[in-house]
Amino acid sequence: MASGLLMLLDDITTILDDIAVLTKVAAKKTAGVLGDDLALNAQQVSGVDASRELPVVWAVAKGSLVNKAILVPVALALSAFTPGWVIVSLLMIGGLYLCYEGCEKLAHKFLHSAEAKAHEKELHEAVVKPEIDMVALEKQKIKGAIRTDFILSAEIIVITLGTVTSSPFLTQLLVLVSISMLMTVGVYGLVAGIVKLDDLGTRLVKSGPEGPESTFKQKLGYGILTTAPYLMKFLSIAGTAAMFLVGGGIIGHGIPVLHHLIEEGVHHAAEIATVGVVLASVTEMLLNAIIGLVAGSIVLLIVTGVKRLLPSTDKSAAHH
Repeated sequence: MASGLLMLLDDITTILDDIAVLTKVAAKKTAGVLGDDLALNAQQVSGVDASRELPVVWAVAKGSLVNKAILVPVALALSAFTPGWVIVSLLMIGGLYLCYEGCEKLAHKFLHSAEAKAHEKELHEAVVKPEIDMVALEKQKIKGAIRTDFILSAEIIVITLGTVTSSPFLTQLLVLVSISMLMTVGVYGLVAGIVKLDDLGTRLVKSGPEGPESTFKQKLGYGILTTAPYLMKFLSIAGTAAMFLVGGGIIGHGIPVLHHLIEEGVHHAAEIATVGVVLASVTEMLLNAIIGLVAGSIVLLIVTGVKRLLPSTDKSAAHH
């Protein structure tokens, strides 16, 4: 009896250890999506009344949990009832999507900067207009954020599934659930903190007298108000960079020729004395980023070409 209980405890400990290791690996691989998720969701709630920011974040977080409650069983079913190449294909599609999204961001930033600024100005003007329906705006933002979360959650689940495909069903289930909960709590906890930074800074600034005799709290408040916009920019840049690194890494590992080239490059870099370890890591990141940038550019060109063809097709159909 006692030995049976000890064996059971040993099995449970082994499973939990596997789950911890695999969850850590999956978390590293999904870091790029996490960075982008943070920036996107923090931007989604901008323009909402300050008193409604946290309820909006909570509403999106609940939607995120529903998304993952749908995606996890679908992922497990695919793992159980489809050949291994299906998961690999989904992983590659997820990698390509990450690279495409990264290139789309860069193109929008550098090639359509005037349009982006005009759109941002429109949004700010709409928010301050008294006739605007704030309830409808809030619902629209929540729906948009949940849609965005569904795409990013799907990427996270597929990437995680790729790390646990060969594991037992129970391990797969627990790792997917662990990652889902970790990402949801982590992302929306941080988003809630980020969107309330301005309020925290304002409170600290107002906590004492104005003028040269400002307190440490006030100086801290001014510092928060000054750095908050830069934090958002940093998250956006880091998220975009991570898209190429993670997406390029997925594609590079999925295509044997590219995988061999990366390994060869890393091996040569590692042989350099003193700086070999650091240089090998930098080389791998650089090669993944280049693969991601090239792959994303190709997909962006294809998508842009298709989009340009569709309106002319629609017009000709309407004309006939």
